Amino acid sequence: MTTANGTASSSSTTPLFSPHLIPPTVLSALPQGYTCRPLQRSDYHAGFLDVLRVLTVVGDISEEKWTERYNWMAKRNDEYFLLVITDESREPERKVVATGALIVERKFIHNRGLVGHIEDIAVAKDQQGKKLGLRLIQALDHVAEQVGCYKVCVFLCVVFETFG
Repeated sequence: MTTANGTASSSSTTPLFSPHLIPPTVLSALPQGYTCRPLQRSDYHAGFLDVLRVLTVVGDISEEKWTERYNWMAKRNDEYFLLVITDESREPERKVVATGALIVERKFIHNRGLVGHIEDIAVAKDQQGKKLGLRLIQALDHVAEQVGCYKVCVFLCVVFETFG
């Protein structure tokens, strides 16, 4: 991507935050051909929103609106940590198979401490049962520790279609 004057702007594959915050133990625990990484602007075309639709209503988000929100989060890359798990064997528009978010809240208590909120854990229906949600929570918990959160709250809404 280039700006009006021809200089390069942030790449569509530039991560939302440093991938070094993701623990190697989580990466090695993923199924073969899968990886966990920070959200990228290009994930708009890799199925990110479709994975979120497993969790809740997303709405019709244009690429322009996606980029606007992504850029807003990128400016706050010490508060917003969104991860995706990708399956490299899938077609490009369906590579993202799971996602989760860590939002860091700044408090006055605990000497102006930080609290991590893990939310929006979503796994594509055809990928459930592979412990991808667990791996996301483990990775996000580690990120929270690395950025200095004194505690982490996990918010999950579990939907069961069938029992048995």
